[in-house]
Amino acid sequence: MICLEEKRERYGIIKYTNDCTVKKSERGSSHEVKNKDYYFFFIIVLEPLLFTGIAFWAFTQYQFSMIEKQYGIEDPTYESLTNMAEVVNHLTNEIIENIRVVAQTTPSRFEDIVYLDDLNRELQEMHSYILVQENDRITYYGCETYPQELVEKLGKFQDFDASTNAGLYLGGRVQVLVKQVTFETSQIKDGSVFIVSNILETLPQMKDLFKNMLVTVVVILVTTALGLTWWIYRGVIAPLDKLRMATQKIKSGDLNFTVSSEGVSEIADLCQDFEEMRQRLKENAEEKVEFDRESKELISNISHDLKTPITAVKGYVEGIMDGVANTPEKMERYIKTIYNKSNEMDRLINELTFYSKMDTNKIPYTFNKIMVTEFFDDCAEDLHMELEAKNVDFSYSNYVEPEVMVIADAEQIKRVVNNIVSNSLKYTDAGKQQKINLRVKDVGDFIQVEIEDNGKGIAAKDLPNIFDRFYRTDASRNSSKGGSGIGLSIVKKIMEDHGGKVWATSKEHTGTVMYFVLRKYQEVPANE
Repeated sequence: MICLEEKRERYGIIKYTNDCTVKKSERGSSHEVKNKDYYFFFIIVLEPLLFTGIAFWAFTQYQFSMIEKQYGIEDPTYESLTNMAEVVNHLTNEIIENIRVVAQTTPSRFEDIVYLDDLNRELQEMHSYILVQENDRITYYGCETYPQELVEKLGKFQDFDASTNAGLYLGGRVQVLVKQVTFETSQIKDGSVFIVSNILETLPQMKDLFKNMLVTVVVILVTTALGLTWWIYRGVIAPLDKLRMATQKIKSGDLNFTVSSEGVSEIADLCQDFEEMRQRLKENAEEKVEFDRESKELISNISHDLKTPITAVKGYVEGIMDGVANTPEKMERYIKTIYNKSNEMDRLINELTFYSKMDTNKIPYTFNKIMVTEFFDDCAEDLHMELEAKNVDFSYSNYVEPEVMVIADAEQIKRVVNNIVSNSLKYTDAGKQQKINLRVKDVGDFIQVEIEDNGKGIAAKDLPNIFDRFYRTDASRNSSKGGSGIGLSIVKKIMEDHGGKVWATSKEHTGTVMYFVLRKYQEVPANE
């Protein structure tokens, strides 16, 4: 015997079911995890460095603009600012050139206190001042206090090239840049004008830059730490806390809540999986409740359906035992009734057994090639004999070519036909001649079977549900004939497993037509 799935694949049978969809989820691949690690590394390590670099660039650009505006230094650079002596030297170039011109043209002006004061005030704006030395004696100094160490070092300038704009840096405690211009008058043979620039005071922006950078780095680190703390809480701790509360609810049996997908990707995936698990648990719980309800209803229906024939069998047996059947005709009628009721009970038991297999997907199928015309001719003949005994008018029409075949389980297709016919016979108005019409048609790639009756019909509101398990219309509920409510659901299950379909049309007080289709078998050439 070839299994069901192999048969479907071999013969191109398609199963229309909502349970055949397989959901594949591949989360957390190694590539994705590696990318996320890079992302976290960037946030934790590189992000503070990036912001620090941006802040440093912004501060330096601002300081560059201020230095350029205040001191007239064109296009300052990081290299120039780090060499503060060079910057200070640049600030006084213009003034030293003017002093050099005065030394060559009118050196006597260096003895003019008013001229020297004006010149010194100009230099004070650049954190510089003037010292005038005449014959080894300082005659003018532009600073109220100046280190004695500076005075002592001025005598060492004898070899200093005063013809250039270069200055001489004096380190140690003094930290100044000195420029010298020599002059000579009729009375002064050895005169010098010194421009002394305080390097530490000339560029206070540099001090502010480092201070601001230190504050900025601290602020960035603190802000980053707070941001990471908030991110970890929001992305990890808070979702995990919600999951903890959700597990407590599940433990207590409460499944009426929702777990939202929050947090970092891994936590969000975990939340999503948890929510799917909750939904599945809830569905299983609801299915169990529904199954318990259906089982109780099934037991009630089967009990009702078995009680009627058993009561009848018991009554007729008691009649035979008591001698009520005192004639051969009456005895024959009693025995025939007992036989029919026994067959009815046997059918109910078979339905119940088949239902149990159907519910666990253990229906034993044996698929084979079936000649449609031959099969339904035999089926119609059996129905004719059975229905004739029940005084039911039966008609049969076959519009399918003799060579047409289907892949099906003959026994189960007969079960489909018998269940539909049996269902039709249950619900016919009292006193009305029952009629059953079986038609087999060719509809393209399918063969279509129609079973028509002249029964009570089915209400429009009930028609979409008649193939659901345990569903019984109002008419069947109120009928003494009852019904298990699984006969048509068995029909639907068998047709779905055959890759077919079943449906119905009906008009109340007129009758119902049941339809089902089976795909034709078509040979596929080996070279295709």
